[in-house]
Amino acid sequence: MANMSCLSLVVVALAMFALVSSPASSTSRRVLEHPKVQNGFRVKLKHVDSGKNLTKFERIQHGVKRGRHRLQRFKAMALVASSNSDQIDAPVLPGNGEFLMKLAIGTPPETYSAILDTGSDLIWTQCKPCTQCFDQPTPIFDPKKSSSFSKLSCSSKLCEALPQSTCSDGCEYLYGYGDYSSTQGIMASETLTFGKVSVPNVALGCGEDNEGSGFSQGSGLVGLGRGPLSLVSQLNEPKFSYCLTSVDDTKSSTLLMGSLASTVKASSSSEIKTTPLIQSSAQPSFYYLSLEGISVGETSLPIKKSTFSLQDDGSGGLIIDSGTTITYLEQSAFDLVAKEFTSQMNLPVDSSGSTGLEVCFTLPSGSTNIEVPKLVFHFHGADLELPAENYMIADESMGLACLAMGSSSGMSIFGNIQQQNMLVLHDLEKETLSFLPTQCDQI
Repeated sequence: MANMSCLSLVVVALAMFALVSSPASSTSRRVLEHPKVQNGFRVKLKHVDSGKNLTKFERIQHGVKRGRHRLQRFKAMALVASSNSDQIDAPVLPGNGEFLMKLAIGTPPETYSAILDTGSDLIWTQCKPCTQCFDQPTPIFDPKKSSSFSKLSCSSKLCEALPQSTCSDGCEYLYGYGDYSSTQGIMASETLTFGKVSVPNVALGCGEDNEGSGFSQGSGLVGLGRGPLSLVSQLNEPKFSYCLTSVDDTKSSTLLMGSLASTVKASSSSEIKTTPLIQSSAQPSFYYLSLEGISVGETSLPIKKSTFSLQDDGSGGLIIDSGTTITYLEQSAFDLVAKEFTSQMNLPVDSSGSTGLEVCFTLPSGSTNIEVPKLVFHFHGADLELPAENYMIADESMGLACLAMGSSSGMSIFGNIQQQNMLVLHDLEKETLSFLPTQCDQI
């Protein structure tokens, strides 16, 4: 059929289906002084569930559970931004994520894994002496053993850039993450090393009181948001990109900074889909995109124009986020997507709720192929047609195929399943974001 993509269901390890989309011809389916990094660098990213004996479907289910917590944190941020309440004791930030990056801290360098978070800014790790610390896979960083460690002064512009700080023994910070998770400690200037590239004088949170859920996969967090405290801003590099492998791929994903960010070249200009980045004064760390519509098959859904609009108070809008597994759409838009998929799939709907996903279908017994409608996100200036495996997940053992999307209220999120095997380039000089189809395990 003209508006359908053929989804090949090839049984692979762990009784999973490999999803292959139709051919392209088918119509269906800087405030501290440190030197600019001259040549850029790359960092390998590891999924937080890497190495665990999980099927692809189970990995997504785990991610959905984490994603719900993250979504609640985002909603809490919007609530704080839209209210003038004096009851809030600390800024609320998303804080967890799905990918870990390796870096080394101090002189001599000590290696750590940290959560990569495009939804926040602060770079921090747990430090000795620790009054309250969560378990982490590596020894806790000891500032006394680093010759490059120094406390950040209270008059530093980066201290002033903190959402909440106090001044006692240097610049002290408190970050809260919306679900009673938090990190508290002192701000420092320190050398960070990424592979063979060392960057001095990076503002780093040295957390001495850290508690809550979502952090224990790593030893801290690296914020890649748009604010002055983020790694992107501190490196004074206007470009970065990431390329995420499939959630069930054993190979690493990649983060590319600076001049390496656009290292992957398109074979034709039509491959690149570029859309403007939008900024919010109420939520300045987020990467907002202008989503103007969604098509399922040949049907352009009747979504109200205001559905994905970003409001002045920071509510609404759609952000692109590496730390959320599936895409979450405002309820009214999601209902239209779900209804249209149900109409076009020609498969029985599974209403058991056993998967944790909202729209699932029962697979035909013994089937090796099913047809799924194509899915297009119409961003401003860019119609992004997704490969089938970026939105439909099938499991032979469960006999189900599910849409890797969910509903939300207050804001929408373009998740990492939808971004897999694409180079996602953030150009903060041009204020654009670009998608380029890429085999991410080969870069």
